[in-house]
Amino acid sequence: MAEHQEETRTAYDGVVDLYASLFADRLETQPFARAMITTFAELVRGTGNPRAADVGCGPGHLTAVLHDLGLDAFGLDLSPGMVDHARRAHPHLRFDEARMEDLPVEDGALGGVLAHYSTIHTPPAELPALLAEQARVLAPRGLLLLSFFGTAAPDAPEPVRFDHKVTPAYCWPADRLADLLAGAGLTPFARLLHDPASARGFLDAHLLARRA
Repeated sequence: MAEHQEETRTAYDGVVDLYASLFADRLETQPFARAMITTFAELVRGTGNPRAADVGCGPGHLTAVLHDLGLDAFGLDLSPGMVDHARRAHPHLRFDEARMEDLPVEDGALGGVLAHYSTIHTPPAELPALLAEQARVLAPRGLLLLSFFGTAAPDAPEPVRFDHKVTPAYCWPADRLADLLAGAGLTPFARLLHDPASARGFLDAHLLARRA
């Protein structure tokens, strides 16, 4: 396992209970994110394949949301502590430990993949391979909803590394990330950028993409 992955796993293992308490009801105060996730679930249902993976699921709260929205959802996470918490909090759902660049899912099996701020710790050079792996597990017309920290400057050319509260992360220009999705064989067709997500002025950003 790469050093940054080991650091990320250790960091999240150390904040399981605090993280779970902070984010359990987060969507109730995030109407834009809630709208994008609801739209994602509706579109996935429309493909006729409701099977969906919440990659980087953390304590499992969004996996449960996807389930409530009618998807056959399961969660995957690098952190064994997060997976254990998710299993205890949502015993009716499936959660497994996995790395996002090596998903334990067969080719073309899923109607949807949710990556809600779970790629933010991936170094830019490694992100194309990770997105290609998410495209691999999607069925034709399957959907990816990618949420991330976006740069406020529309012409920012490169991702910016910053000190996230848990472990270092990256803020991305939405156009650059959309280009990476296209390079992975996905077609971005909707985006939402809104309200600074922190005192740094980063935006909450969401991209919806479809596999051809």
